[in-house]
Amino acid sequence: MSTLAIALGAFVLYLIAYRTYGKWLGQKIFRLDPQAKVPSIELEDGNDFVPTDKGIVFGHHFTSIAGTGPIVGPALAVIWGWVPALLWVLFGSILIGAVHDFGALVVSLRSKGQTVGDIAGRVITKRTRILFLSVLFLALTIVLAIFGLVIASVFKNYPQAIFPCLIQIPLAVVIGLTLHRKGASILIPSLISLAVMYLTVAFGDVGFLGDFNEFLGGDPSNPDSNGLTVISWVVLLLGYSYVASVLPVWTLLQPRDYINSLQLLSALGLVVLGLVAASIFGGAAPTSGAERPPLEIVAPAFNFSPEGAPSIFPFLFITIACGAISGFHCLVSSGTSSKQLKCESDAKFVGYGSMLTEGFLAVLVILACIAGLGLGTGSGEGYLSGSAAFEARYASWDAAKGLGAKVGAFVEGSANFLKSLGLPAEFSIALMGVFVASFAATTLDTACRLQRYVVQELAGTLAPRHRVNGQRTGEYVDGNPLFWLTNRHVATLFAITVAFFIAQLPGGEGKAAGTGGLLLWPLFGAINQLLAGLAFLVITFWLRRRGLPYFLALIPGVLMLVLPAIAMSMNLRDFADKHSWLLFGFGFTTIIIEVWMIAEAISVWKKSKGVLEFENFLDQSSGDEGGRSC
Repeated sequence: MSTLAIALGAFVLYLIAYRTYGKWLGQKIFRLDPQAKVPSIELEDGNDFVPTDKGIVFGHHFTSIAGTGPIVGPALAVIWGWVPALLWVLFGSILIGAVHDFGALVVSLRSKGQTVGDIAGRVITKRTRILFLSVLFLALTIVLAIFGLVIASVFKNYPQAIFPCLIQIPLAVVIGLTLHRKGASILIPSLISLAVMYLTVAFGDVGFLGDFNEFLGGDPSNPDSNGLTVISWVVLLLGYSYVASVLPVWTLLQPRDYINSLQLLSALGLVVLGLVAASIFGGAAPTSGAERPPLEIVAPAFNFSPEGAPSIFPFLFITIACGAISGFHCLVSSGTSSKQLKCESDAKFVGYGSMLTEGFLAVLVILACIAGLGLGTGSGEGYLSGSAAFEARYASWDAAKGLGAKVGAFVEGSANFLKSLGLPAEFSIALMGVFVASFAATTLDTACRLQRYVVQELAGTLAPRHRVNGQRTGEYVDGNPLFWLTNRHVATLFAITVAFFIAQLPGGEGKAAGTGGLLLWPLFGAINQLLAGLAFLVITFWLRRRGLPYFLALIPGVLMLVLPAIAMSMNLRDFADKHSWLLFGFGFTTIIIEVWMIAEAISVWKKSKGVLEFENFLDQSSGDEGGRSC
């Protein structure tokens, strides 16, 4: 019953936080105004700026920020004990992560939908814009390279997930085109699409579907059945992300993310129901006629010295990024979501509410790993249950740190919850595999769209322009390579090409292609958290210039600048010792940019208080004329 108590307690805590702290932030700090102008209406272009109902934007926002982040991080962090992991998820998401996401969304809404990188150039110094965009480019390059490999890995381990994930694409396009032309409700067609997906999951190993999935993904139990290679999947996935990122948001992005949000809610609902059933009645019997095993926490509460693991401080706060605080979220808030909200007051629901929902997902991931696994894994002579099942996954850092191990721990643990409801084992595992792959794919195409923005903004800033009387004009010099990168198609192709180059690198002599890209995973957490600290820096200056309380952003910002910097410095020493120069180069460059940005911030700190930034006409306050009512 302790597992159920943790889940219920987390839910109640998040609900209270949303109704109290979230409400206070919206009313007293950010001063949300339903009459304020919003970028989606003021700059509506039918492509990126599209006024959209908050439920649809929530679906896009949540599925974009969730991905595999709140799965792999908590699934690994429980190796230090489930109590530290749980506490960081609960209080980190409420006091730090949700404030970060909410703040980035509001600041972007008040700045014509600009990204945090652009806003940094106004509220701090012009140089910080280039520096911030450079960090964004490095972070998004890692996301594109890694998540393509993650999805490929899921498809190889759980081929039943392939067709359900692929069928989402044409279904979403049909829904998007239909709704755009007829203006009908999105709920009913999305529910029908979800039902179709679940049918393909249920029959994923039967007839045509089984042959299709095996042809593309192979059969994990048959070494002679290979399917597509990892690199082939990466090519296909990056090609898809290119198409998704250049299409209007209503064509694919919004309907697909909305379908995925319904999938999330239904899957989480099933997991919670399964958790309740397992708590009361026990898990599914391992064999016919056997007793149902009790649901118990089989992981240690604290384990500060796991074999081969780095120290819990600061790496716990780096390992669990999504689910507590993630810098990637500021890119979604300011890159896509701010361009779709049709009412400023919806920002609390989308920004603060999505982060709390992700926190609850991370809580369920922790419970699946520390209790769900104990209900039993494997079969035959390889069957394990109780603490033995947990120890098999978490005996050492090397055993737990692989992407496959982390995803597998969650999939198997949560599938055990579903089996407690009487659902077949194959269906349960396939359903959770689809769950992971779908959200990773959503993050992938959103990241590609965001990287396109970053490349275009960097190119637009650095590309040479014609000069009149020594002053730069708005006209670019034709023929310069940077000029071509201001085009969305060229920028997107550049983004996926760089990502593919990183993803296909071999991990060393004699290693297969694609293994080198996975080496970047240790950097993702640190760079991601540093990005969160830099985003907090932007939010702090934006508040300070308006005479608003800024310590609620400054304090967590300092924390998220210091902790990742310590972790990165420790990693750099390790990378140098192992001659991992790709990792060292990415990490060292990030540290230099961070220090430079902090120095720029310090230089203008005293004179920024109460002084609106240059180009303050971009700020959209509640007093603007020509506002709109929600």
